[in-house]
Amino acid sequence: MLNIIGHENEKTPEEFYASLKEKLEATHDFPEDYLYKFIITNEESKHTEIYRVFDNIKFTLTTRDSKNGKYTSININAFVMDADQVIQIYKEVGKISGVIML
Repeated sequence: MLNIIGHENEKTPEEFYASLKEKLEATHDFPEDYLYKFIITNEESKHTEIYRVFDNIKFTLTTRDSKNGKYTSININAFVMDADQVIQIYKEVGKISGVIML
């Protein structure tokens, strides 16, 4: 299930990604660093699944645990070539259960 904060619920995933691509191309000058933000339960295996999506991409990573330690926010600043790559990464991360994409 696709879980993106601010996602317009009436749109299909295809419509959402088409709209996102237009917005990305209008507001970014690719290739460039792109900041991904995720929230996930504090399970090491889930973190590893996210990191694997970025295996062949140059990125920097910051994490912060929630106050009660139940969740982790993950910020990944990745060098991407174009809007299609940004979307492909979102789609791959979206396959991981329990991830909230901001």
